[in-house]
Amino acid sequence: MSGDLIVPDAAQGVVIFAHGSGSGRHSPRNRYVAGVLNEAGLGTLLFDLLTPEEEADRANVFDIGLLAARLLERTGWVRARPEAAGLAIGYFGASTGAAAALWAAAEAEGEIAAVVSRGGRPDLAGARLSAVRAPTLLLVGGRDPAVVELNEQAQRSLGAESRMIVVPGATHLFEEPGALEAVAGHARDWFGTHFAGPRERTRA
Repeated sequence: MSGDLIVPDAAQGVVIFAHGSGSGRHSPRNRYVAGVLNEAGLGTLLFDLLTPEEEADRANVFDIGLLAARLLERTGWVRARPEAAGLAIGYFGASTGAAAALWAAAEAEGEIAAVVSRGGRPDLAGARLSAVRAPTLLLVGGRDPAVVELNEQAQRSLGAESRMIVVPGATHLFEEPGALEAVAGHARDWFGTHFAGPRERTRA
């Protein structure tokens, strides 16, 4: 699986992106957010969760356990990279990728410093939500009421510190003027805060 890893000098941590169905590492929205994080001194990894052959089977696209396993594989790969050694790790998940990020964070047993969900479906992580120990930020569009409700339900099941921010006037893809900029700013601040703090806080 191909990927793009960027680790700025003196980075506080690395954010691994988990894209949603029908998307990939070339997603312009995720690349924009990654650029904002890089400018703030945070590392990023954008990669494809599935091979082109696997994507042809739509069942794989919604197999959250499979996607989470791939995310954990890449997390191990990042930790083994010399430029990322000892750095905090966070997840940024979009759509179904948010469920994969939370599932993987639960499996990592407190080793993930923070998670951000953009227009995500955290509810698809199901029973794994209660095992999440990473502080989680849920970003949803104000004009995406169904997803707002699903995020509210999922937040009640999370086993960690969490916050939900509704971006006014934004729809599911945050294509409205200023919407994606708001997402990137909130993500930057969330990761910056939780990467800078004691690692033990992820176990609270």
